[in-house]
Amino acid sequence: MQELIDRLTEKAGITAEQAQHALEVVKDFVKEKFPMLEGAVENIFNEGKAKGEDLLDGLKDKMGSFFS
Repeated sequence: MQELIDRLTEKAGITAEQAQHALEVVKDFVKEKFPMLEGAVENIFNEGKAKGEDLLDGLKDKMGSFFS
């Protein structure tokens, strides 16, 4: 998740705290809209539980246009 925070701070020009908050909002939104993906979302956003890139690739395959 730190990589996402770093990218947000660099590309969006926001603080690390703001980036962390933004990611929490996105995480909660995805879990609310796609409850069947809650476990995968938790794994992506919680470091150490699983490889985020592998999970994201799997989500891209399943969700297609949402990640285009």
